[in-house]
Amino acid sequence: MAYWLIKSEPFKYSYDQLVKDKKTVWDGVRNYAARLNLRAMKKGDLAFFYHSNEGVEIVAIAKIVKEAFQDPTTTDERWVAVEVAPHKPLKKPVTLAEIKEIPQLKDMDLVRLGRLSVQTVKPEEWELILKMSGEKI
Repeated sequence: MAYWLIKSEPFKYSYDQLVKDKKTVWDGVRNYAARLNLRAMKKGDLAFFYHSNEGVEIVAIAKIVKEAFQDPTTTDERWVAVEVAPHKPLKKPVTLAEIKEIPQLKDMDLVRLGRLSVQTVKPEEWELILKMSGEKI
């Protein structure tokens, strides 16, 4: 299993909305690095759900339920989307400020590549953030 982080501004699409919708198409991504990450996602992979701009924190975990397919928001075949579903909210959200305070997370994509909307998360980063959130591993 691989781990990811997906970002959304909560006023546009929040984790609570994902829970209400039960699943959604993660589309509209127009960054080449993010596109590569979408293409690499496999059904069953988990992704931190990060609220950007408001909150600026990891609030939950989503699950990849459908692998890369043609992004329905464009006719350009180069762009892909995946389908995600809610997995579970974190017991305690983990803020970007908290993440930046942890030396072991200094190389995390979220810290290094702040504007990238779909990011990789290394297994050790995943476990550390889960611990920070009060989740059992």
